[in-house]
Amino acid sequence: MIKVENLVKRFGGLTAVDDCTLAVPAGSITAVIGPNGAGKTTLFSIIAGFLTPNSGRVLMDGQDITGLSPPALFHKGLVRTFQIPHELSRMTVLENLMLVPADQTGERVWAAWLQPGRVRREERKIRERAEEVLQFLNLYELRNELAGRLSGGQKKLLELGRTMMTQPRVVLLDEPAAGVNRTLLGKLTEAIQRLNEDHGYTFVVIEHDMEMIAELCSPVIVMAQGRVLAEGSMAEIRSNREVLEAYLGVAEEA
Repeated sequence: MIKVENLVKRFGGLTAVDDCTLAVPAGSITAVIGPNGAGKTTLFSIIAGFLTPNSGRVLMDGQDITGLSPPALFHKGLVRTFQIPHELSRMTVLENLMLVPADQTGERVWAAWLQPGRVRREERKIRERAEEVLQFLNLYELRNELAGRLSGGQKKLLELGRTMMTQPRVVLLDEPAAGVNRTLLGKLTEAIQRLNEDHGYTFVVIEHDMEMIAELCSPVIVMAQGRVLAEGSMAEIRSNREVLEAYLGVAEEA
């Protein structure tokens, strides 16, 4: 679904992504792990269109998407979440979801005057879809709560819900477990699994929670110093000496 070929990204004299090549199988939940500074988030930002690489390219389902803007990629079915949720804090949980679908008739001022019936019908369908998503994520009881009042874990669920409103093909999840308690993390993990298995979403996950990665992801790609160091199942990664030394800081002799 996603191929990265010889990607390079420099910030002045710092090379954050260095001749990186990897592939994400369609229908997989692929993990990208590695120590801080390995280039994971920079890689995500390039794939999602927030940064332009110095060289190399990104393909989605065989099509070159290198340098396309986030809105253009949104329309192609590629979306991302952030380590720190970007909810609209002064709007309700339900409103946060209803804003997501693109090209709504009601976004045009003249349509509210000339096509009020169409606007109401479309808004009703979007509301129904948003309520279905909230039911799926066990957030329905909070639908009228201001999004800014949610807990950290609930905000992560809401971010996942916003991706669901787009019917995406690829979702990039940036540290979904960060700041989430174990109970809500279990709900988040279950939701990701169901979306993958029942709806065919392809996920790419940056995460430091190895327990979550072991339960959820295959394959696992390890980055270090801007490059792919290793790839395989979690069992293979855990027994890889280069990974132990570079990622876990364990000497080869140990």
